[in-house]
Amino acid sequence: MELEKIREILAELLQIDSQTITEDSFLVDDLGADSLDLFQLQMRLEQEYEIEMDDRLEERIFTVHDVVEALKQATRG
Repeated sequence: MELEKIREILAELLQIDSQTITEDSFLVDDLGADSLDLFQLQMRLEQEYEIEMDDRLEERIFTVHDVVEALKQATRG
């Protein structure tokens, strides 16, 4: 499931407990991510799923749910 993989990646990148990450968590406000973290998240997802995501991803993702939706859209083609 995409959510679980995203939680795992975020926990590793941000060095936090994955159990604290919910689909409604805000990446910056709740999880403490910065622009470099968001860039690294995008790179990890592209590598993990062998896809290419929109270069402006960080401008339109705010929550973990947004990341899940962006990933679904990118894997559809």
